[in-house]
Amino acid sequence: MTVCRFAPSPTGYIHVGNLRTALMNYLIARKTGGTFILRLDDTDRERSKQEYADGIMEDLDWLGLHWDRVEKQSLRLDRYRAVAGDLRTRGALYEVFESPTELDLKRKKQLNMGRPPVYDRAGLALSAEEKARLRAERAPYWRFLLDQKRTEWADGILGPVSIDTASVSDPVLIRADGQILYTFASSVDDVDMGVTHIVRGADHVTNTATQIQIMAAMGGTPPVFAHHSLLTGAKGEELSKRLGTLSLRDLRAAGVAREALLSLMARLGSSRPVELKMSLDELAEGFDISTFGAAPTKFDAEDLWPLTRDRNHHLPFAEVRDRIAALGVPADKAERFWEVARKNVTRLDELADWWRLCRDGAAPVIADEDRAFVAQALSLLPPPPFSDTAWADWTARVKEATGRKGKALFMPLRLALTGQPSGPEMAELMPLLQKVPVL
Repeated sequence: MTVCRFAPSPTGYIHVGNLRTALMNYLIARKTGGTFILRLDDTDRERSKQEYADGIMEDLDWLGLHWDRVEKQSLRLDRYRAVAGDLRTRGALYEVFESPTELDLKRKKQLNMGRPPVYDRAGLALSAEEKARLRAERAPYWRFLLDQKRTEWADGILGPVSIDTASVSDPVLIRADGQILYTFASSVDDVDMGVTHIVRGADHVTNTATQIQIMAAMGGTPPVFAHHSLLTGAKGEELSKRLGTLSLRDLRAAGVAREALLSLMARLGSSRPVELKMSLDELAEGFDISTFGAAPTKFDAEDLWPLTRDRNHHLPFAEVRDRIAALGVPADKAERFWEVARKNVTRLDELADWWRLCRDGAAPVIADEDRAFVAQALSLLPPPPFSDTAWADWTARVKEATGRKGKALFMPLRLALTGQPSGPEMAELMPLLQKVPVL
C-alpha cells in the first residue's frame, strides 16, 4: 500500500510552499487508495507551539486534505533514543565535542587551504580518556558516520540523482542538550511508519542522501523520493522571505477559494495547464508527478483571483444559502439574488455590496449632458416592487418619449440606477431593486 506523509514543523502557519508539498503527497496517496499521514515534527521544544499545530490542522481541514492519522514526534522520543543506542553500538553514531567556535576555525582553515569545509571526523580519533575529560567540560553531541561514497536514487521529478557524501559533513543527529534533529527523527519515522513515497522541496536533496544511509543503517528500505522545484515570485525573485505573507489563513481571509488554491498548486510547475477542478477526486485523477519540472516555479498570488471567480460562478445556491441569508436577503428573493449576483463577484464577500445596492439603492452617476434625459426617464418609472418585465417596459416607454436608443438609451439608465457602468443584466437585476434614485 502507498503511504505518504506531510511533516510540517508547528513553528508557524502553513504557507503556499508548504501546501504544495502537502497536496502532492495527499494526491499520490488518494490516487492509489493509500494512506496519508499528518506528522507534526515538533521536537524543537522552544519553537513548537500548540497554536501552530492547531492552525496547521485547521488549514488542512479547510482545504479538505483530511489525514488518515496524526503522528507527533514529541511522543516518539523513546523510540529515537532506542535507535540511537543501536547505532552507537554498531559504530554508526559517534560522540563529538567541538564548540561552534572551534568548528568555525576548522572550516576557515580548510577553505584557506583550498579544501571543502567538511567535518574532519576528529571525534573518531578520541581515546576513552580524552572523551571522559571532555565530558567533564561540556556535553557531547552525536554525528552519523556517513559511508563516503556516491548515494544514488531515481527521483520522481529530478530523474537519476547521485550525491557524493564524501563532500558532505557527517550530520549532527542529536544535539548536546539531547534534542533529536530533523534528519534523524524523520528517517526513523519514515522507516517505522512504512512510508513508501515522499515528495518535498528541492532544498532537501542533500538531506535525502544522508537519510537514505540512515535508513539503510537501521535495516529499512528507503521510500521513493521526488523533489519539487522551489517557488519564486512572479518575476523570478526569491519568494522565501515573503512566504509569511502568503500563509493559507491570510489567503483564506482575503477571500481566495480553496478550489482555486488547490487547482493552482496541483499543476503549478508541471507541463500541464492549470484548470479549475471543483473536487480533490478530480485533482487526484489527473495528477502525475512525472509532469513536474526541476526549474524554479513562478508563483503569483494574482493568479488565484480568476480561478476564485470561476469557482464562485460554479457554486450551487445550496453552498451559499446561509451566507446570503446572513446578509438579510429575504428567503423568497435569495436564490434569484444569487443567480443575478454570482457572475459579478470575484470574492463571495462582494455579495454584500450587491445586496446593499438592491436594498438601499446607489448614488446615481449622471453625465451633465444626460441630466434632463435621466430626469424625464425616472418620471416614467413606477415605484418598486418591479416586475420581471420592468426593465423592458420602462426602456420602451423612455425610448418612445425621448427617441433615444442603443447605448445612449441604456447606459445612462444603468448608471442612474446602479452607479456602475457594468454588472448584472438590468432585466435580471431590476426585480431585486427596492429603491430608485430621487433627483
